[in-house]
Amino acid sequence: MKLNAQYGDGDTSFLAAGGIDGIHKLVENFYHKMDTLEFAQTIREMHPADLTLSIDKLALFLCGWLGGPRLYKEKYGTINIPKIHAPFSIDDPDANAWLECMRRAISEQNYADDFCDYLIVQLRIPASRILAYKNKSA
Repeated sequence: MKLNAQYGDGDTSFLAAGGIDGIHKLVENFYHKMDTLEFAQTIREMHPADLTLSIDKLALFLCGWLGGPRLYKEKYGTINIPKIHAPFSIDDPDANAWLECMRRAISEQNYADDFCDYLIVQLRIPASRILAYKNKSA
């Protein structure tokens, strides 16, 4: 698949995602998927019953990760994604369930097709880093 080279340059990905409002919509849809899809039950159980904080943290993280304002850092400080996930028993099926929830949520946004493809490819990177960290620590 050929990905649009413009994404990942400056704030182009942040803007393609609809800015903070678009990212919040994506994250809310993502957690709705996680909350309701049977295959996501294991990863859902890794989260608190009230997803308010999880939604806020992921949305703010994605804003900066996509080239927008570093809102996560402003509110919560620095983040080390693999270490934050270290307390959880995350394996390949869990990472795949997370990515599938995100893929479904992305597909329901009003994003350009090439941005959807780009975003899924990019989201595999932190998922892979979490797994690699878990395997290294085991």
